[in-house]
Amino acid sequence: MSLFAGVKREVRARLRQRRELDEHRTWAAEGWRVEREIEAVVSQGRPVLVGPWLSEVGYEALYWVPFLRWVRSAFRLSSDRVVALSRGGVGSWYAGIADRYVEAWDLVTPEVFARRTLERGSTKQLEPSAFDHDLVAAVEARIGERVSVLHPSLMYRLFGEFWSGHRAMGFLDAHTRYEPVSPPVVVDPQLLPRDYVAVKFYEARSLPATPEVRRVVTQIVERLAERGPVVLLDTGLVLDEHADYALGTSSRVVSARPWMTPPTNLAVQTQIIAGARAFVGTCGSVAWLAPMLGVHTSALYVDPKWLHVHLGVALRVTHKMGAGCFAPVDLRGLDPLGLGLPVTVRTT
Repeated sequence: MSLFAGVKREVRARLRQRRELDEHRTWAAEGWRVEREIEAVVSQGRPVLVGPWLSEVGYEALYWVPFLRWVRSAFRLSSDRVVALSRGGVGSWYAGIADRYVEAWDLVTPEVFARRTLERGSTKQLEPSAFDHDLVAAVEARIGERVSVLHPSLMYRLFGEFWSGHRAMGFLDAHTRYEPVSPPVVVDPQLLPRDYVAVKFYEARSLPATPEVRRVVTQIVERLAERGPVVLLDTGLVLDEHADYALGTSSRVVSARPWMTPPTNLAVQTQIIAGARAFVGTCGSVAWLAPMLGVHTSALYVDPKWLHVHLGVALRVTHKMGAGCFAPVDLRGLDPLGLGLPVTVRTT
């Protein structure tokens, strides 16, 4: 190797090291900014509105609520100052965080909710939108007080470094508190079977609605029904691209749809999952929640790349909590449910 080539290699190595150091400083600085902004919100002395949460259910259960528990602890934020604003009747998810819960669908119709969410251009709340501001104003009018807003964009900014691979799992551990979730009672328990499996399959990039996946999902429900009652958590609501799979009912397969309204649909699903012997469904959404309710969970997928780091997070936190078992199931492999289904799913 020539002297010149050696010098070039050394220069490239030093430049790469400098870029990495600059990136680390940038990530650290963003984290400090987020924490200062949280402190500024909490220190204003007004009621603190956490939300409005308009993003995916899975992010709310797996990140937002645990993040708020960390905020409560780190910034000594008393729950009697906090108002949670979300949708679907998830007030019980915020127990210990917020003494007051406001239902977004008591403020707007599902149709307006879907339209204005679409106008944001992103399912993730990377910054406050006009819809967010309108909902906050509606809450202030309802409670008769000005509020300080702790917006989900703060969490997205903080955890963006983790989701992109620039922070280790310890960073998430330091900014979250995972605890069991207590379910509400919305549906008369006498309406539910005595011993059942809760099932929720919906279309997702990790479980696309191809003919073969539809066949396998249908067979799974049929085989589960041979062993005992099944309760389908199909809402009948289509608010984003995650439409429920169309699955038939029978004497042993019951749909929970008649018990749901838009303002209560997630509350009903939470209660039904909590009372189930097990939960089986698409990996994502309430599959992240089910183990926190103490329910053993089989979360199915065929394409893990769309699940990002969330699979690892769910496995880690459910193990640490000692709650329900979380078992991700790749349908392309052997069938851990023991249903004897040969699965060779092709993805694009």
